[in-house]
Amino acid sequence: MYLYNVIAHRQFSDQSFDVTYTLSNHDQNKNGIDDFIDLWLGAEREARRAPFYVSAYYEGGYPPATQGVCSDLIWRAFRDAGYDFKAMIDADIAACPNCYPRIHGQSDSNIDFRRVANIRVFLERYAEALTCDLSKIDEWQAGDIVVFADSHIGILSDVRNHEGIPFLLHNGGLPKTKEDCLKREQFLKGISGHYRFQYTEKIEELLSQREGA
Repeated sequence: MYLYNVIAHRQFSDQSFDVTYTLSNHDQNKNGIDDFIDLWLGAEREARRAPFYVSAYYEGGYPPATQGVCSDLIWRAFRDAGYDFKAMIDADIAACPNCYPRIHGQSDSNIDFRRVANIRVFLERYAEALTCDLSKIDEWQAGDIVVFADSHIGILSDVRNHEGIPFLLHNGGLPKTKEDCLKREQFLKGISGHYRFQYTEKIEELLSQREGA
């Protein structure tokens, strides 16, 4: 039992399971780091900051840097990778309001980009949808975004547990940088989406629409 507990709490890498990391081959912020890596690095920085879990509405949309909920880790990670996540969602809602049932026919740029349900719709439309089967460990990698029952969201880290399942970077109200919780969250809420965001012509077009607005 003691040996099992030691193994169960160890952290492993992709190399431990012969998992090959896939790159996006795009560097949006031109910092010499691939977008996929930038996303998980940004998420890790945000998790390390451990903002106070405050769920509130803010004029202008953005909460103070010291506050945040699970969805705030997402736009902050995208920001660090060179993307204006709020602008992308606002532009897509303007282009296809019926695609976003969570807005109830009335968009609100102060909050739309922070609603998990809206983020999942955006990712369904613009990101690659991947498996929700945790046993397929080679299909889960750092920088992937995971949605749980449209009520929680996080980004995968670069470490794995003894089964090869990645740890999650998320703001769940607890001071944890990364957590081995995918199985728990799958049981409690269910994994409703697993996505890999990559720069594409569709994203380029969406950003252009926003810039021309």
